[in-house]
Amino acid sequence: MIKLAVTDAEIMSCFPVLEQLRPKLVKGRFLKQVRQMQAEGFQLAFLQDEGCVVAAAGFRVSSNLFMGKNLYVDDLITDAKHRSKGFGEEMIAWLEAFARVQGCHVLHLDSGTQRQQAHKFYFAQGFPITSFHFAKALID
Repeated sequence: MIKLAVTDAEIMSCFPVLEQLRPKLVKGRFLKQVRQMQAEGFQLAFLQDEGCVVAAAGFRVSSNLFMGKNLYVDDLITDAKHRSKGFGEEMIAWLEAFARVQGCHVLHLDSGTQRQQAHKFYFAQGFPITSFHFAKALID
């Protein structure tokens, strides 16, 4: 069952999985960082199997001129030990259903160019490549 991480314990239970996607995360700062992001509209969903978090997704609902109301996935990861068991598909289906309930027109995400396995997964889930994403670092 997928649910939103609300309590401190639920948020922290997602750390080991999210750290696989974002290795620069610092456990001692993770909770404070997520709470700050939640104040800005971020939400964290997680899927447990036998009491262990096996997948997590960080996302936000917003609106823009290009897409209208949309759900953007910041982070999506299935624990490396639990891949190819359908958990990623379950998370995508949940995110899509959540987005529809919120009245979103689009579910979208970015994926690093080096993540070829993730790209295969996204293609299989019906996500085409629709644009290039450009970024310029402003702080070292």
